[in-house]
Amino acid sequence: MTDSQSPTTTKVAAVSEPRPPLPPFSVESATQKVRLAENAWNTKDPEKVSLAYTPDSIWRNRSEFLQGREQIKAFLERKWARELDYRLIKELWATQGNRIAVRFAYEWRDTKNQWYRSYGNENWEFSEEGLMRRRIASINDLPISAEARLFHWDEGVRPDDYAGLSDLNL
Repeated sequence: MTDSQSPTTTKVAAVSEPRPPLPPFSVESATQKVRLAENAWNTKDPEKVSLAYTPDSIWRNRSEFLQGREQIKAFLERKWARELDYRLIKELWATQGNRIAVRFAYEWRDTKNQWYRSYGNENWEFSEEGLMRRRIASINDLPISAEARLFHWDEGVRPDDYAGLSDLNL
């Protein structure tokens, strides 16, 4: 950092740095964007995940409405404190211009060891810099037995050779 830069200036500059792939999306670049999002969410790192969104990003997650990175980060902290052993798979559904539609499923358990598979759809809209400025998610939770689980990789990013949603018939 130079003498003329303050920590605030440096942080603001980092906010507007491009986050490829950038819109308009092709099927290939949208597929890459979806996998990058899946990988980030599987880290369960609220700070890291929140940086993929514009500072004023707008979310609807189920019946909860959020705006801005701080609310997103707080939401993710609550989510991953409650949803234990979280494993997520996302798949591109459609794309056009700066928008991507995704379907996803994730498995998790609660503190009473009840397992769930949560299914949903997300609609994403991106800024020119490739940051998500709008996320609309609809999600349903299905209680499952531990034996019915399908997502068995070690915690963290899903291995490249692990089956996707279509391969798992989900």
